[in-house]
Amino acid sequence: MTTPEGAAQRVAIVTGGSRGIGRETAERLSADGFAVAVIYGGNKADADDVVATISAGGGQALAIQADVADENAAAAAFDTVEQHFGGVDVVVHAAGIMVLAPLVDMSFDDFDRMHRVNVRGTFVIDQLAARRLRPGGAIINFASSVLHLALPTYSAYAATKGAVEAITLILARELRGRDITVNAVAPGPTATALFLDGKSEEVISRMAAQPPLERLGTPTDIAEVVAFLAGPGRWINGQVILANGGIV
Repeated sequence: MTTPEGAAQRVAIVTGGSRGIGRETAERLSADGFAVAVIYGGNKADADDVVATISAGGGQALAIQADVADENAAAAAFDTVEQHFGGVDVVVHAAGIMVLAPLVDMSFDDFDRMHRVNVRGTFVIDQLAARRLRPGGAIINFASSVLHLALPTYSAYAATKGAVEAITLILARELRGRDITVNAVAPGPTATALFLDGKSEEVISRMAAQPPLERLGTPTDIAEVVAFLAGPGRWINGQVILANGGIV
């Protein structure tokens, strides 16, 4: 889908947009006519590759490095997007990290690091989005289906995603009258480096067999849900969408 002639182009920010679900989402939103800002933490080469791919397809994109948990760096990234594209309509907050261990073995350094990126990062990005999005906009956070699956080793990670759900549901109600939707997508097991790293083939095969569709999700599966919430899905608001093939 492209932007109709004479219509103002919509602008999307995608955090964590250099890899996995974030990258697929950035490319999908570009195909839907958005100008896209790819916010990345440290992998400049991957972020530049996303921009090159979007540009080669006739879209508009730029890559911006920023720590999503640093309110000053994140605000500077929003400033750059507004200066470059004229405003922001959609924010997809896909940046996040996952460290797995039983609760009794989880290091507090890893626990704190996950909370800084996953919880503080969501709070920072959502606060900026709530202050700056144009009417008709959408904020889309990333929760996780593991919050409902109660899988061993996921306690610390799931706790961060529970916080994301709370932020999402409350912010949607706080933005009454602004014509801005706020939702979260909660993927199930999805074939990305974040999910696959450190897992044996046996574990991956077992988890892939759990959904009735008997496969892992793909980044494309999740990007389709995000694109709907960013575009035509205006009557969906204050919800957590479980995108997991029916695993829960």
